[in-house]
Amino acid sequence: MAEVKEQVKTNPIKLTEGALTQLKRIKAEQSVSEDHGLRLGVKGGGCSGFSYILGFDEKSEKDHEFEIDGLRVFVDKAHSLYLFGMEVDWVDGLENRGFMFNNPNATDTCGCGTSFSA
Repeated sequence: MAEVKEQVKTNPIKLTEGALTQLKRIKAEQSVSEDHGLRLGVKGGGCSGFSYILGFDEKSEKDHEFEIDGLRVFVDKAHSLYLFGMEVDWVDGLENRGFMFNNPNATDTCGCGTSFSA
């Protein structure tokens, strides 16, 4: 009898409950259509070398797609190397308010946390 192995699919990126709440609120307030999902990515620039991309966009043929709590998420396959294992959080404090990126692949980050090097 052949052994059946179960394939476990995990999301390469984690969105905290606070981030999910804010993203769903933004999506509803801006009337983002259902064919759009959350795009996470990187681009060259910023004081540490790369900056994060976070916004709603349509899926392209170069994207990995996965779902987190009903939210479609798109990551360009070329960006996966830099983003695998990353956590996106929402911070609402006295000194800082906005999305925060906790990236285990970053070897250095800037003071504001929006750019990194890998």
